[in-house]
Amino acid sequence: MRMERWGFCLLVALFALSSTPLYAGWVPINQQYQSPGLRTVYFDPDSVRRDGHLVPLLALVDWKWMQGNRSPNRFYSTKITKQFDCAEKLVRTLAATDFYGHMATGGVIGGGGYASDGHWMAVELETINQGLWEAACRKE
Repeated sequence: MRMERWGFCLLVALFALSSTPLYAGWVPINQQYQSPGLRTVYFDPDSVRRDGHLVPLLALVDWKWMQGNRSPNRFYSTKITKQFDCAEKLVRTLAATDFYGHMATGGVIGGGGYASDGHWMAVELETINQGLWEAACRKE
């Protein structure tokens, strides 16, 4: 019995000291595209599936403060599906879903539908889309 407790304590200590984030699937984009104190933007590397020069990417915007002002549709995070044209440096948003909790937890507040059909925009320098484009389109 004592050995089991010791093992459990060791497991808890290793978990607490682990540098792996609780949301291991999400990776923050490069620091230069973040807005500390406002939000953190992540991407899911497993969502990046190259099909020629077109690349989908699942992103997560985690807000430090609840968004939506006084509306009943307030949220702390947004999950966004984007598609990048790596060759032309273009982006379009395919879907977006807002969540009540941080890191896409809690109830779904809104969104989730198809957002864009052929509405491509240029990836502007020093923006979140630039950071996500780099994550999606970087050379292997």
